Amino acid sequence: MRLKRMTQNQTQTTPQSNKVSSYLTLIVFVVMALSIAALFIAVDTYFLGDQVAAGVLAAIGVIAMVMSVFLLYQSRQAVAHAKIEIPKVMTNVGCVKNCDSKTSREFQRGDYVFKELDANCEKCGGKQMIVSIYKEVKEKEKTYNV
Repeated sequence: MRLKRMTQNQTQTTPQSNKVSSYLTLIVFVVMALSIAALFIAVDTYFLGDQVAAGVLAAIGVIAMVMSVFLLYQSRQAVAHAKIEIPKVMTNVGCVKNCDSKTSREFQRGDYVFKELDANCEKCGGKQMIVSIYKEVKEKEKTYNV
């Protein structure tokens, strides 16, 4: 069943959708609204004559606003750079007559291990069979700290 859904396009790199979690966005906007409310209350408190409380409320409002804007910016940047890399699936084909002829090709729909193929061996002309199926693993580039 799963093999029927596999396509050749799965071996390419596909970017993840540019969507930030709706819960994170909701929390950020609630914090922004509360910080704006704290700034308005700070202005009102300042005009009522309590400068210390107004200063504290203004500091809380500004810090909350800066943190929420920074979090929203960082979450959008992280989603923009996220990629899902689907590995390349390969099939090893070998000769049935043990002439040690082996070839590799990309996986095709319907491939399975020990499947006899219609194509004949290039060396001895015998039947070919799928010996193994595997995914290619790319090694990450090594980075050196300077």
